[in-house]
Amino acid sequence: MSKLFETTEINGMALSNRFVRSATWEGLAAQDGEVTPQLIEMMVNLAQGGVGLIITSHAYVRPEGQAGRWQIAVYHDRFIPGLCHMTAAVHKYESKIILQLAHAGVFTSEKITGQLPLAVSEPEEPGNLQYRTITDQDVQVLVKAYADGARRAKEAGFDGVQIHAAHGYLLSQFLSPALNRRTDQYGGDIHNRSRVLMQVYQAIRTVVGDDYPIFIKLNCQDFIKNGLTLEDSIWVGQMLSKEGLDAIEISGGLLTSKMLSPSRPKKPSEEEAPYYLNEARAFKNAVNVPVILVGGIRSFHQSEDLVTTGVADYISMSRPFIKEPDLINRWKYGDTANAECKSDNRCFRMGMSGNGISCDMKKET
Repeated sequence: MSKLFETTEINGMALSNRFVRSATWEGLAAQDGEVTPQLIEMMVNLAQGGVGLIITSHAYVRPEGQAGRWQIAVYHDRFIPGLCHMTAAVHKYESKIILQLAHAGVFTSEKITGQLPLAVSEPEEPGNLQYRTITDQDVQVLVKAYADGARRAKEAGFDGVQIHAAHGYLLSQFLSPALNRRTDQYGGDIHNRSRVLMQVYQAIRTVVGDDYPIFIKLNCQDFIKNGLTLEDSIWVGQMLSKEGLDAIEISGGLLTSKMLSPSRPKKPSEEEAPYYLNEARAFKNAVNVPVILVGGIRSFHQSEDLVTTGVADYISMSRPFIKEPDLINRWKYGDTANAECKSDNRCFRMGMSGNGISCDMKKET
């Protein structure tokens, strides 16, 4: 049997294989962030398709932290019943599911939230952007919001949570010197820039306890001028792992990084994938927690090689599961042809219609 289909465990959470569905905006929540039957159906399809661990899309922990329309919310207890229905549906199969906790920071819009976006510091070129710079008091409110979101996730039956600190969202903004020009205790060197993230992690751990899995999605690099470097990112990973973090998902780039964005609009060649190969090797050599690698992986055999050679412990994918939610079962039962995903990002444009993300290739088959 392939090592990819071994049973493993992360802080008491048993996983049936080493495949992870990376957090993906589904565009299927209600306008107010409530879970819908359509969203539950998508999660069930992934579970039935053999995905060992499903990470939900970014659930916003504060009303002003919503990144876009039809996004899951977790900022109030009223969302718990719907989230319970989601976890119960997934748990009928062998999959586990964790909730990603997020705040968009300056990458949101007053048109969506009705509130000014929160900026870590004054933008270098603000242009017409209207925003409010985060105060010390705001930091405490935000830290509590992440902890409250984690508490709700646990009450709703999620098997763990993932802190979103990648792609230019709020915690990523704190980490990036290109976006964080503060001169107080939250700006400057990486020790200060990571202070809010450390406070968020510690607050969540206090609420959920030591035996509840906490993951992070972390940029290995921002791939922009003066952005977060690999060296600083590894330092953050090391500090979190010493604090008791359970796993790190390696990603990279900002929403504004164009061709180096997290969802690159081009099908990668075998030589180009995975996107963060060298960075994953560096992380594996530096941290003592499982490393989850995402970014351009489309091949069963490459996935197997990454795990067997110790580059990564788990393989994470996003867009391939939009086209083929049953991809893992296909691979498990012998059809190991590459994922059919073309990586053209048309699936996300489909989601802007209000009917959820979907692959328009399905119409051609």
